[in-house]
Amino acid sequence: MVTDEGRTAVDGSTRDGAEVKLSVRDLSISYGDKTVLSGVSFDVEEHEIFGIIGPANSGKTSFLRALNRMDDFIPEMQVEGEVLFNGMEVRRWRNVYALRRRIGVVFPLPVGLPLSIYDNVALSPQLSGIKDKTVLDETVERCLRRAALWDEVKDRLDSLGSLLSGGQQQRLTIARALSQEPELLLLDEFSIAVDPVTTMRIEDVLKELKQEMTIILVTNLVQQARRLADRTAFFLSGELVEVAATEDLFTGQVQDARSRDYVEGRFG
Repeated sequence: MVTDEGRTAVDGSTRDGAEVKLSVRDLSISYGDKTVLSGVSFDVEEHEIFGIIGPANSGKTSFLRALNRMDDFIPEMQVEGEVLFNGMEVRRWRNVYALRRRIGVVFPLPVGLPLSIYDNVALSPQLSGIKDKTVLDETVERCLRRAALWDEVKDRLDSLGSLLSGGQQQRLTIARALSQEPELLLLDEFSIAVDPVTTMRIEDVLKELKQEMTIILVTNLVQQARRLADRTAFFLSGELVEVAATEDLFTGQVQDARSRDYVEGRFG
């Protein structure tokens, strides 16, 4: 529901004049007989960082899986409701690979392909039909720069990506996701295995990237959500408690006391 004032509301309404990139309507997710998320509805605006916070087992990762049909790989995962990307239900996409190129994902732990640094980033463009070496070189450099990794690896692009440090591998994963030129980037606990200095570097990258794309950030670090997110959703035990402007959430201007208790560290 969008309020008459067009403001952010408890049900996830967008602000006045905002373009909607992703609409979630009455989304429920279960694994067999176990429901992990129930009746979630909200919109994500174009060119915003949308944060999702909540304790473990709140349904956050399952939510991300439903956005670009990662549930296709999990037979027992059942998804009900609607996920509209650019106004089109994601399950109506005939070419799921085209959908996933437009909705990139960065997982909690870096997953480096057994390839060189260069080929980790060039693989997706090559699979999409780009063969020109000059174009590939430009793509690799651009994506590594955007992931704040270029200066550290430019002299060893032929080295295995798996030999990089954990923080570098996570940035390589981001570069690989960016090589698909996604419109929506999903980040699931990207800093879980990354040192604080690298985390801050990646956060600076994300602030710049939102000028080019929409970002959904799942994090257990509530202060990370405060630093990065324009709006934040609070999930608890498979329920969407509320969506609010992030600063409102952290300054107590919320409608549900559970949200205030969580960000203030009273549980979680």
